[in-house]
Amino acid sequence: MNMVSTDSSSTTIDTTNGYEEDDNQDNLTSKGLLKRDRYVATNRFTVREGKEAKFEQRWVKRKSRLATLQGFRYFHLMRRVTFDMEDKESTEVTYDGGNKKDNSNFGNYVSFTIWDKKSHFSAWRKGEAFKEAHGGTSLTAFVSTMVSSAFVLKGAPRPAFYDGLLSQSIVPDTLPEIIDGWRNIESDENVMLPPECFIACNQFYVPSENAAAFEQRWASRESKLKDCEGFVAFNMMRRDGQAKGHGVVEMDESEPTYLSTTIWENKASFDKWRTGNAFKQAHGVKSPNEASDSSSKDEKPSPPKPLWSKPPSPVFYEGALVISSADGA
Repeated sequence: MNMVSTDSSSTTIDTTNGYEEDDNQDNLTSKGLLKRDRYVATNRFTVREGKEAKFEQRWVKRKSRLATLQGFRYFHLMRRVTFDMEDKESTEVTYDGGNKKDNSNFGNYVSFTIWDKKSHFSAWRKGEAFKEAHGGTSLTAFVSTMVSSAFVLKGAPRPAFYDGLLSQSIVPDTLPEIIDGWRNIESDENVMLPPECFIACNQFYVPSENAAAFEQRWASRESKLKDCEGFVAFNMMRRDGQAKGHGVVEMDESEPTYLSTTIWENKASFDKWRTGNAFKQAHGVKSPNEASDSSSKDEKPSPPKPLWSKPPSPVFYEGALVISSADGA
């Protein structure tokens, strides 16, 4: 992972981003970028048509101690969905096979784990808990897992890792039932899991020379997400493009360098936000009264120049198998 770790009282040097991870330092790196609040590990899967419920069942039945590990914050399994963005009243979502229209390389499923620090993720990845969860406790178990995956997946999983910036989350009122660090639920390999949250992402393609300005633009925005009904967590996610490890391949220009990722309790909560005042204020949309009181067109400031190489594109998911720390994500 190109990183040197020490104990929690010392400084962690991350040579990928060229800065010291230390709460007593300024909130910017030597490159003018925001220091991460969290570390987010994802794995992207393209599941064969008709094998979705079987794929989800394998996650339900897997052996994992995830919730017991140091630094763990949050997990869910995401399946990609679509809906009519133009219809503000629509609540219907449809499962989307993924990776067919926008070449985002996200596939139709994503595992999503939030860690307090990159060092916590690295410790898990190198430890016994990782081997147990991935069928690697013996050669026979590993081969069996690989053969089984070939019948369910199209191609190998695609890991992607991110620095979580500008993190916000609420403390959950209740926590899902966990046994030995993993969810305890009933499931059927012929039936897809019920949704337990809704995830709205926006993909940004920002060149490295514009990264600092892009982050500062987001840092200066007024956010009232925590006041919104059904809000769970938010992260602006900066791709860790230099991360190494099994299955990691070099990212290319078809993949976004940043993702804004907002987790909601359900789609109804997301819909209420996107049709309400909090959305308008966050996106600089004035109310009718504010518009009528504004100065003449000649005095209006010019809109800020785009900092991306191509327009942002949204992508949406339903989340299942939610696991959360008591402090939230």
